[in-house]
This record gives sequence, structure tokens and C-alpha cells, in this order.
Amino acid sequence: MNAATFVAVLHALLPLATADSYAEAHRLTVESGKPMLVMVGAEWCGPCQRMKTEILPQVRRNGTLNNMAFALVDVDRQAELARRLTGGGPVPQLLMFHQTNDGWKRRKLIGGQSVQSVEKFINQGLAAERAKKTKVRPVSDR
Repeated sequence: MNAATFVAVLHALLPLATADSYAEAHRLTVESGKPMLVMVGAEWCGPCQRMKTEILPQVRRNGTLNNMAFALVDVDRQAELARRLTGGGPVPQLLMFHQTNDGWKRRKLIGGQSVQSVEKFINQGLAAERAKKTKVRPVSDR
């Protein structure tokens, strides 16, 4: 492998190699109120690996993951956490948690996805978060 190839591979893997652990991402989102995106996948799952090595790094390079916590959860290494997150459902799953006036909400996207569908999923969740946070509540007369 020549130096240019090595740099290209390192650049492609770097965005997800620095992904926070679930515990760290959870802590950040609870403390800051920022949304959290979690990808639950497995090493043996082809669509999961494509999401992990191609799709999500591009989503990150596009800036769509800015201002949110992100974590990867492996169903084999973190079986109990993965089961709690997915309900034992299929992988890959993208789960987005965001805070509203009514508490924390969860959205999910199941299966292998394109960059465009992941960004649409995230942007719709962010739009819903902004809309619910800015909803005006009536003033009590008491």
C-alpha cells in the first residue's frame, strides 16, 4: 500500500474511528440536550458494514452529524444494549433520540440506506425537534 492509498483509507475510516462510545454519547446528549444518533449493527452484516464504512462517514463529511452525539453499537459485543435499543429487531438500525417539550423521543430507520436517506432521516428528526421546542404553550390564567 502506497502512502497516498494509506492516507485515503485512514481518512475514510477516521470519522467513525473517533465515534464516541454509547455511554459517552448518552452522557453528552443528556447533559447538553443535543440529539443522539446511534447505529446498531454487526460485523457479519454486509449492509451494516456498508453503513459503517461508506454511508455514515460521508454523512459526517457532509456536516449532517455536526451538533449531535453519535455512537456505534455492535450487536455481538454489546448484546444487551443492542437488544434494549432495537427490541431485538433487525440490523442495521439507525436510532435518533431528540428532546422535545414532552420528553425524549426516538425515531428509527431500519436497513441499509443511502447517504440521502440517512440525511433526510436526520434532518426530519431535527426539524421535528425544533418545531416541538418552539411550540408556544398557552399561559395559565391562574
